[in-house]
Amino acid sequence: MYSLRSLWSTTLTRFQSKFPNFYAKLPAFAELARLDKPIGIYLLLWPTIGALWLAAEGVPPLSLLFIFATGTAVMRSAGCCINDFADYRIDSKVTRTRQRPLVRAALDRRDAMACFIALSLTGFALVLLTNQATILLSLVAIVVVAIYPFMKRITNLPQVVLGIAFSWGILMAFTAQTGAIPQSAYLLFVANCLWAVAYDTQYAMADRESDIEIGVKSSAILFGDADKPIIASLQVMFILAMWLAGRQFELSGFYTASLVIASALLCYQQVLIKDRLAGPCFEAFLNNNWVGAVIFAGIVLGSL
Repeated sequence: MYSLRSLWSTTLTRFQSKFPNFYAKLPAFAELARLDKPIGIYLLLWPTIGALWLAAEGVPPLSLLFIFATGTAVMRSAGCCINDFADYRIDSKVTRTRQRPLVRAALDRRDAMACFIALSLTGFALVLLTNQATILLSLVAIVVVAIYPFMKRITNLPQVVLGIAFSWGILMAFTAQTGAIPQSAYLLFVANCLWAVAYDTQYAMADRESDIEIGVKSSAILFGDADKPIIASLQVMFILAMWLAGRQFELSGFYTASLVIASALLCYQQVLIKDRLAGPCFEAFLNNNWVGAVIFAGIVLGSL
């Protein structure tokens, strides 16, 4: 017992000597990981645990629920770290992001990269508790998360890359539960990608003027005046794909009812973005948390 205490004390002392300001920086690290803004966790969590529920044909093992719930939170935070690492110059030019930790020098880029690596390793450690297929998929997921922030410099559709990143957990849920990916899982994957492009375009609409001025790319800029009908089309295709998936998984009328409610929420989002004002567009983006929650509830009830 004494040796363990001595080892812990020595390790803690060495850590404090190498990182003397670590504890003082903890609030800034929490902000960097967007722990104060969990919307990204929710948007990643609902489809992932919904897929896990479908793969298990009911309540999944608690161990897998823990791994995927914790893993989604960890990897979303890792994505925020690498995003701020890539965008620290851009963030200083956008009103909404000027108070982020790297911009105001509460942290530096080395801190952001270290946090990204630490969180990615934590997420990978969780995946090691599953199986080989899921581990291999997780390696691709880390690559997608790492490259997404740089896509706005390359393509007008960085939202597609985000959609892949936010949908990859669906495929991993099936391999973790069943060891394979059925065709119906790919339908869920495509549906979630469509939804992600729609809601992230709403998010990009809030920053469109700043993005144009800075010179970065987004779907909101690409779509221009056609943004609202394109978002509506993506939302319709999302609901249709989820309805088809429900038929393949033989879900009950509770699931269909959840899609009706989700459709009403998506219609409300169209009302919010009708004037393309930054505040309501961001509110529409946030509203997608309820879309995901309602559909997840439909999956749970529909699989009974």
